[in-house]
This record gives sequence, structure tokens and C-alpha cells, in this order.
Amino acid sequence: QVQLVESGGGLVQAGGSLRLSCAASGRTFSSYAMGWFRQAPGKEREFVAGISWSGGSTYIADSVKGRFTISRDNDKNMVYLQMNSLKPEDTAVYYCSASGSYLSRYRSEYNYWGQGTQVTVSS
Repeated sequence: QVQLVESGGGLVQAGGSLRLSCAASGRTFSSYAMGWFRQAPGKEREFVAGISWSGGSTYIADSVKGRFTISRDNDKNMVYLQMNSLKPEDTAVYYCSASGSYLSRYRSEYNYWGQGTQVTVSS
């Protein structure tokens, strides 16, 4: 079992940057693919970025490609989402998630979820 706690959200102006962190508990963290999703008010939760268990493969949603990067540190049980050139449409609650299967952009493949961290981008 994996428990996830996100941090690093906040209010930022358009064009700015934020780095989200996700701290994971559990000795088997390195065996999980990890993902970041986001949910804006009135919208469905959508995939943002994913990373394989080793960190060797990543998958970035087209809407954030070139602006967001995902990384992980298995020694520290941490996953990060670096967000640059933020836009007002990036405003959402961002969730960290863990998949016991493989790197995927599908929400149904992720078994564990954090509580979320709010990101607000002002224009």
C-alpha cells in the first residue's frame, strides 16, 4: 500500500513557475509508476504527466508538453512536477497518484491517490 501527500501548490501569476512535490510512504514505492492528474471546477479529472517505476520513461499530456516535466527520486520516495510558463487554464487541484501496473494516462490504472494541492494561476 502507498500513501501520498502532495505539497507545493499556491497562487502564481501567469508565466510563473511552481514545483509540486509528492511524498510517498511504503517500501515498495520504486515498483509503482506515478502520475499527476488535475481537476478544475466543473471539469473531470485529467491526466497531466506520468513516469515509469525506474524514471526511464515519461508521458506528458499535450496540453502541458514543453512546459511541465515530471521526475522522481526513488531513494527519497518523492515525485515532482515542475510547472513552467503557467497559464490561467492550468488552475486546478493537482493530484499525485500511483499505479501498480504500468505507466498510463488512464485514471482507472491508478490505485492510490493523494489529497490534492491547489494551484491557482492569475492572469
